[in-house]
Amino acid sequence: MDEDKSIDTSEYMDGVVRAGVIATAFWGVVGFAAGTFIAFQLAFPALNFEWAQGYANFGRLRPLHTSAVIFAFGGNALLASSFYVVQRTSAARLWGGNLAWFVFWGFQLVIVLAATGYLLGATQGKEYAEPEWYVDWWLTIVWVAYLAVFLGTIIKRKEPHIYVANWFYLSFIVTVAMLHLVNNLSIPVSIFGSKSVQVFAGVQDAMTQWWYGHNAVGFFLTAGFLGMMYYFVPKQAERPVYSYKLSIIHFWALIFLYIWAGPHHLHYTALPDWASTLGMVFSIMLWMPSWGGMINGLMTLSGAWDKLRTDPVIRMMVISVGFYGMSTFEGPMMSIKAVNSLSHYTDWTIGHVHSGALGWNGMITFGALYFLVPKLWNKERLYSLSMVSWHFWLATIGIVLYASAMWVTGIMEGLMWREVDAQGFLVNSFADTVAAKFPMYVVRGLGGVLFLAGAVIMCINLWKTVTSVEGKSPAAVPAPAE
Repeated sequence: MDEDKSIDTSEYMDGVVRAGVIATAFWGVVGFAAGTFIAFQLAFPALNFEWAQGYANFGRLRPLHTSAVIFAFGGNALLASSFYVVQRTSAARLWGGNLAWFVFWGFQLVIVLAATGYLLGATQGKEYAEPEWYVDWWLTIVWVAYLAVFLGTIIKRKEPHIYVANWFYLSFIVTVAMLHLVNNLSIPVSIFGSKSVQVFAGVQDAMTQWWYGHNAVGFFLTAGFLGMMYYFVPKQAERPVYSYKLSIIHFWALIFLYIWAGPHHLHYTALPDWASTLGMVFSIMLWMPSWGGMINGLMTLSGAWDKLRTDPVIRMMVISVGFYGMSTFEGPMMSIKAVNSLSHYTDWTIGHVHSGALGWNGMITFGALYFLVPKLWNKERLYSLSMVSWHFWLATIGIVLYASAMWVTGIMEGLMWREVDAQGFLVNSFADTVAAKFPMYVVRGLGGVLFLAGAVIMCINLWKTVTSVEGKSPAAVPAPAE
């Protein structure tokens, strides 16, 4: 794509992008470490230390882990990459002056407020929406500012065309705002006690929550990260997007279908059967645009497949797109009622979530960080490609161990729950299933250790890149398209 060569890269507002990159790496290690620890808590309950007086037990650390990985690690990756991409593809500086800095620091405050609330027991008890009302109000202010910066930059762009990555970023920002506002409608009942009462109740609350919950996956963890894919994969591969027409079809089909898929979380509940069936049907239809996007990402490497042998960064991006395709096949399959009757409430769901979050979101973010750091700090190259390869293999093996262990234990769990004797009585107690899962829980923890180790290696590599690698000469600084 041709971009305006007359714009000096020094005119771009990259300080906030650099801060976002640092925050992404930091919160990633924190979130992965918390996840690894709670995985071992499930295998070895003694790690729920009595001396911690409940502050470090699984029940409080689990939402800390999910929010740290999704919103702190993933959210900062989206902030940083969207601010970088929208400037380059619009040939315009971020709109709003220092408003972008308000968005960045405001979002860090959201993360800290949410995390401290979890440890102190302040929670709404809603998946992916645990923070209480005071955090929700502050996040709303920050998110409106984020939308203003992003949309303002697009409006004042010098490039007439709006690149497809920006459509995905914009849909993620707007839809998440709508989801957040509706799902978190609550009435505060204590100013200092951080407690509120939900406006919705019963099955209506469940329906609203999973309309939010699944679309947090659909727009935060899918649409936003597809914006990353559509920019960084072509850049790293040095090839144009395979099919621009397919990317537009991918966009419109995905955002129309995803918003209806949430009810598949509520099969066999008090939700009307027609509503959960509707969610199932739209979930199955989602397979088509999702795989269209995967094919578009992979085929962008046409004529550049040799780079997989020599460039571990593009290898990381490619495997992330592969995990995107696998997860978007597995998800629709698990929404089918016959499959869901076996898989739901088991660890199979946990394996599915983590193969997507670690394989798709994690790997594409790692690839983007490896792309961004040398450019943002004006360095000639990464400190070590060998360390990138180590990261790649540790992360990949860690994900495979984690996901496969959860697939095995989840299917086993579902089968044990439905096993009955000749008189129709259940054969296994719940405690029996917990005992049977122990070996797989240990394997899951080990997979988490490998994934965490890879992230630590990445942080060392990026730090050494910034501090040890020689910078480019001013004459070598590339045009805005870089």
